[in-house]
Order: sequence, then structure tokens, then C-alpha cells
Amino acid sequence: MAKTTFPTVDKCRTIGREQHAVVADMDGTLLRGRSSFPYFALVAFEVGGILRLLFLLLATPLAGLLYYFVSESAGIQVLVFATFAGMRVSDIESVARAVLPKFYSSDLHPETWRVFSACGKRCVLTANPTNMVEAFLKDVLGADLVLGTKIATYKGRATGLVCKPGILVGKNKADALEKAFGETQPDIGLGDRDTDTPFMSLCKEAFIVPPQPEVKPVTMDKLPKSIIFHDGRLVKKPTPLIALLTILWIPIGFLLACLRIAAGALLPMPLVYYAFVALGIRVTIKGTPPPQAKKSIGQSGVLFVCSHRTLLDPIFLSTALGRAIPAVTYSVSRLSEIISPIKTVRLNRDRAKDASMIKKLLEEGDLAICPEGTTCREPFLLRFSALFAELTDQLVPVAMVNRMSMFHGTTARGWKGMDPFYFFMNPSPAYEVTFLNKLPLELTCSAGKSSHEVANYIQRVIAATLSYECTSFTRKDKYRALAGNDGTVVEKPLLKANKVMGC
Repeated sequence: MAKTTFPTVDKCRTIGREQHAVVADMDGTLLRGRSSFPYFALVAFEVGGILRLLFLLLATPLAGLLYYFVSESAGIQVLVFATFAGMRVSDIESVARAVLPKFYSSDLHPETWRVFSACGKRCVLTANPTNMVEAFLKDVLGADLVLGTKIATYKGRATGLVCKPGILVGKNKADALEKAFGETQPDIGLGDRDTDTPFMSLCKEAFIVPPQPEVKPVTMDKLPKSIIFHDGRLVKKPTPLIALLTILWIPIGFLLACLRIAAGALLPMPLVYYAFVALGIRVTIKGTPPPQAKKSIGQSGVLFVCSHRTLLDPIFLSTALGRAIPAVTYSVSRLSEIISPIKTVRLNRDRAKDASMIKKLLEEGDLAICPEGTTCREPFLLRFSALFAELTDQLVPVAMVNRMSMFHGTTARGWKGMDPFYFFMNPSPAYEVTFLNKLPLELTCSAGKSSHEVANYIQRVIAATLSYECTSFTRKDKYRALAGNDGTVVEKPLLKANKVMGC
């Protein structure tokens, strides 16, 4: 806690602040955590992989010594160099846009946010690189101005050095604030340490944020913008200890993932459930699935309409049923095609061709489809494409839920071929498959309902089962937010129908 006479932030009144300007530090002030290491580690891993994360971890003791015994700026400079040197600036900004907001928003200090959100003009002063924090601060928190450290670049790549005046701490923060505001004096200054005193002294009022590790973060529903889409492989915020454990686990986890994938691909489907349980994968089955369609007596197949969590949804549906269920898919990687244990067929986004193909597959037996068109990690369901509702009345909604402790099994920015490996690299991943009641005929298109009414009804039923929220977002919305494109996949040469894996 800074040794100053500033009152604590809980003493700051927020009524009538709509026209006031607030200036806040970030680590330890706007965020509960005082260390920026986890966010540097996220960038290091997502852009540079395990070796860059290891390099950053090895450099951390030096950064700590410099930070506490020499100067804050020297310690932060070591983190900047170890993280960014040689990285493409576009990759850094991509991670800042798609990965970091989820982790930043889960650590927001409630008292600081109470004051920050009450003011009409919001500015953040931070020692963190501007490229790393600006997307979160402006897009999620509604900051008007972000003043941070500027990293030096050469031909589109970060050099690992910083531009003048250097790391934004101490007097550099005060100078940056004076340059931005000119003769105008900000109304409120918020900081948490001695080196924040220079800029706080320039404000009409200043409040200190005392270290309170036990304080609970702001809940997601209190944020001005919900974070529905986010990317990145790591589930937990990588503190130094978690980063070390992650590095040590990855070689072991990869071998375990290969074994689990081999069991799913090579064993008969009735045995896969037991193999998964033996290998530490928890599979929970709820509800009563319909019996298998009998083609010999002319029965049409049942269409299992699944919520979409990972590309493994059709695999775990088949595991729950004890028989392979074909699935229609859209974007898949070549590696996923090779290791697939079930028959799936790729959609090509041509409505007439896709409808004809799905009808033929249903004539052969049961089929699985994920009408959201892409995965979503948060408790939301994306808009259901209505095409499936026009093709059959034999509809069974299936609510899919998974749990991962270390790695996410989906990506929008990375290589999708690693999705199943990352999921199975979790020490004890879990899948819950809930079969809901078959849709009554009076709620299908044959009873006069429109395909959109049917699709929306199934979306609501699955959302109610999972306590999720329905949205109208689509695949294009997700990929525009995370990857800067509309998620369209360039058509690849088709493989045999029994060697394609879902996504």
C-alpha cells in the first residue's frame, strides 16, 4: 500500500459524476491483482507456444529482482522483452482482442469499478503495453483514453524494447497525463502504490486502492458488455506456479491425449465409454434416447439436434448411445479427418445441396447436427440455423456440456487440428450428454410451424435445460470478433465419408 495521505477508494462518492473525468492505474487498481505476469504469460503462450512461455518463466526471477530492488521499469522491461521480442505486432493485437478480455474482466476490482464506471470520461494510465490492454479497456470497459507503454517495432515485429519515454511508471505517468489533458485537471485519480503518486497529485481528488486479495471481483453481469466469445487455449490464468505446472504437464498430457484418441478411434463404439472412463474421461448420460431407427421396416432416422461445445460433440453423442452416429459438419482440419472414429459429411453452405444430402443420410439411419454452426464456450446458445427443421419431423434435442481444467478444446484463431488433442490433454475432462424428449409432431413443420419457429423452440428448450441464454449471434459474429474474418472456409477436396471429423 502506498505511503500517502490519500483516502481509500471506498470513501469516494459517485453521485453526480457524469461530467467528471477519472484517471486510473490498471494492475492493483482497476484490477485486483497487482502482478501483470499472467497476462504477459497468456500472450507468450498463445503467440509463441510452450517454449516462449518457458523463456518468460525463466526470466521472471530476474524481473522480480529488478522490480523490487532496482526499479519497477527495469523489471517490467524484462517481462516485455521476454514476451514480445520477435513477435508480429498483429499477433499480439489478435491475442489482446480475442484472449485477454476474458481474463482481465474476471479480475475487475469492485470499488474501483464503482468509481470508474460512474464518471463520464474514463482514462487508464498503465505500465502495460498499450497493444496488450487497449482492446479490453475500450471495447469492454468503455475507456475513452488509454495511456500505456509503447513497444518498439521493426517491419511489423516487436523488438522487445520500448519507445521513449520508456515504461510508463512514476514521473512518466504524470508526464503522459499532462500531455494528454493539457491544462485541464482530471477530477479523480485512482492508484495503488507510491509510484502512482505523481499522476494522482495532478488530479482534483485522489484515492488509493488498498491491497485486498480477498475482495470478490465484479461479476460478469455488471460489465457494460458481455463477453460471449473468447479464444485461447488456457483455461486458468497462468500465475508463475500454474505456468510451471502447465509446462511440465504438456508432454505427459500429449501422450495421454494420443492414448485417449487411439482408444476412441480403434475400439468398437460400445466399448469406447468404458475405455474413456478407464482413461480418466468422465462421461455423464442423462435422459432416455430413442431406439435406433430400423431401416428394414422403412423407418426414417432420428435427427439429434445438439448444442455445440467442441468438435467432439458427435463423438460423445455416439459414446453415450453406444453406436456410431453420422454427423454433418462444416470446417474440419485434415488431421481431424484422419483420426475420426465416426462417419461425418461436410456441409458446403449450398442450401439445396445440403438439404438433399441430409435427407439421404436420414434415409440411411440416425444423424447428428449442430445447428449453431460453431462452438461457444460461455453459457450462451448461438442462433440455430433452421434448415434441419424442414427436412424431418423426427427431432431429438440434445444438450451438451463439457468441463476442462487446463486447456480449451476449441479455437478460432489457431489450428483446429489440435482441438481434440487439447481437449484430451486435460487431466480429467468431462462431457455431459442430456437427451431431451423427442419433439411432438404438433410442434414440427408438418403441423404448420415454420422452420424458424421449430429451430427457435429447440434452442429455447436446450437453453432452459442448461440454464443458458439464447442469442441471435452467428458463426460470422464469432469469427469477426475473434479472428477478423467471417469464418468462411475455403472448400477442400472431399475425403471418404467415413473419414471426416466434426467441428
